[in-house]
Amino acid sequence: MSLDLNTILKDWPHEPGAIKVRKIVGLDGREKLQLRIDLGVLQMEIHGRPDGQRPHGAESLLTYHQLRAAHAEGRGDNYELSPEQCSELQQEGIQYYHRYLSLFQISDYAGVVRDTQRNLDLFDFVVSHTDREEVAWSLQQFRPYVLMMNTRAKASILLQQNKFADAIREIEHGRDGIVDFFQKSNFPELATKSSEIHFLEEWLEEVRAKRPLSKLEVMEREMETAIAKELYERAAELRDAIRRIKSQETHAH
Repeated sequence: MSLDLNTILKDWPHEPGAIKVRKIVGLDGREKLQLRIDLGVLQMEIHGRPDGQRPHGAESLLTYHQLRAAHAEGRGDNYELSPEQCSELQQEGIQYYHRYLSLFQISDYAGVVRDTQRNLDLFDFVVSHTDREEVAWSLQQFRPYVLMMNTRAKASILLQQNKFADAIREIEHGRDGIVDFFQKSNFPELATKSSEIHFLEEWLEEVRAKRPLSKLEVMEREMETAIAKELYERAAELRDAIRRIKSQETHAH
């Protein structure tokens, strides 16, 4: 069998600016993800570490260090990561970045939530186990982007279920998390320039505009119209009906 990849690549050409992803079944019978890049194809496992490796017998390098840190802390010792170990963890994080980007393209939002949360845990772990600020920042600088992708995936799941109010709350929560991160960092002024915050705020407006009005909101708008047209009897009927619904909702909670 020829080792030349051109037979695979010519049937699936790269398109500049487009992220092309497909699922395939590997020779081992397991599903895999393929991401087309300009020089070829990246192939990833869908579960576990994307390259299929099990460093030190653990699911990932992060899991390995988390277990070691837990043992050290159980003995009352501090667990300190070396700059080299931080660099290895960052390289592993890039694998998960490629995978969640690919999963987002095929609308596997649960997979995106899993992998983005995993990288957020990675950032927290490194920050907790290194005293070197520049090492911690080399990872932390990506937190706004990962938070945005985590928020997009969580809100997309809710939108698929037509849970518009919950999706709006999720987007607001994600945006506020990014704002909070910048305010606590050494660069609070970056919040005003953040493309992640800007994207989530634009998306928020879009989702709010498309959200169907609840029965209560429809009645409230109708009441406002009735008052504007001086149909006070109708406005009074609507006001009483709105009070009844609000009272029922209060008792239900």
